[in-house]
Amino acid sequence: MIKIPIHIIGGGTAALFLAAALDTTKYQVTIYERNKAPGRKFLVAGDGGLNLSYNETPEKMLGRYMPTNLFHSLSPYLNVEAIRSWFRGIGIETYVGSSNRVFPIEGIKPITVLNALLETLAQKGVTIKTEHEWIGFSESNHVLIHNPNGTFELDEGKVVFALGGASWKKTGSAGEWLHHFAEKGIRTKPFQPSNCAFEIKWPVDVSGKLAGQPLKNVSVTCGTKAVSGEVVLTKFGIEGSGIYPLSGKIREALNENSEACIFIDFKPVWTAARIHEVFIKTKGNTSDRLRQGLKLAPPVMLLLKQFLPKETFTNMELLCKALKAFPLRITATAPLDEAISTVGGIDCDEVDQKFELKKLKNYFVIGEQLDWDAPTGGYLITGCFAQAMHLAAALNHRVD
Repeated sequence: MIKIPIHIIGGGTAALFLAAALDTTKYQVTIYERNKAPGRKFLVAGDGGLNLSYNETPEKMLGRYMPTNLFHSLSPYLNVEAIRSWFRGIGIETYVGSSNRVFPIEGIKPITVLNALLETLAQKGVTIKTEHEWIGFSESNHVLIHNPNGTFELDEGKVVFALGGASWKKTGSAGEWLHHFAEKGIRTKPFQPSNCAFEIKWPVDVSGKLAGQPLKNVSVTCGTKAVSGEVVLTKFGIEGSGIYPLSGKIREALNENSEACIFIDFKPVWTAARIHEVFIKTKGNTSDRLRQGLKLAPPVMLLLKQFLPKETFTNMELLCKALKAFPLRITATAPLDEAISTVGGIDCDEVDQKFELKKLKNYFVIGEQLDWDAPTGGYLITGCFAQAMHLAAALNHRVD
């Protein structure tokens, strides 16, 4: 049986998942990676613990992704048990942590997971060609690949682009390919940071005092969206699990108004009435009541004293309201290369439900190269996994 060539451009997370799931009795699969080794961003993402997914229902998980219409057909794979089962199949056992995040069991490092993926590909007969960089299309719309020996053209089979976004350039994910698609009439969008730090112009005399201070068990609101978690104050501004899921709302406000306003609820499980009651019953001055009665941490006290007018800080009713909706103004995102992920890339309307480019038959796009967004916490890897599994299923059953 003559195998159909499938050329996967890029050797990141989505590419490796796809290659592992393709039917290699039908396809001859080759990955072309510009670096000296595949999976560099996969390893960087695992520096703080390789968060593979999140333990919640598929319905709730679907709501984490934008645009949701891109992910509706992926629901069988937006499933924590599906991804845990798949990793178990390549020899990687996982567990659900106290935060509901899914990790490889203790002792399994990111490089071990990557090696398990690569071993799976080797067993399936997948070829990985490193130092092979895509440099554009030929006049006949074929893919051009450059390696140390020169440039050649891929003129047969199917092509899957999995080039990633534009964060962490050191991993090879630089987003330099946008113009190649734009020249073919394929709509693209400029890359913007997501899951990143946001700038707050702190007064000089307090920025050093705030740097590194956590705000634990708070709720943060931007527009109509609220997120609970922990945020960390930095000299630059604010970051952390309690702010990353608001990236889309904050980015939208910044694009429209050059600034975004967030509101922090320092006591999200308390009503304003309860705060008011405890405040009254606690003896001492205002600071004593806040520290001893409401158990507010030092960084919260610093924020209140620095940013609230004296008439608010000394007015019990106004102060209680401020504790439930403390305003901070965001003026910018962190630089693109410092973001955990990016949005932008190829417009999702340019691909069909099987991720095939509508304007280029037999050319497909998956992964962060498409313009989609999700919070950090396992959702990004799960999103790449779901797209790769969906495309692999479609190609494995495709006859043309």
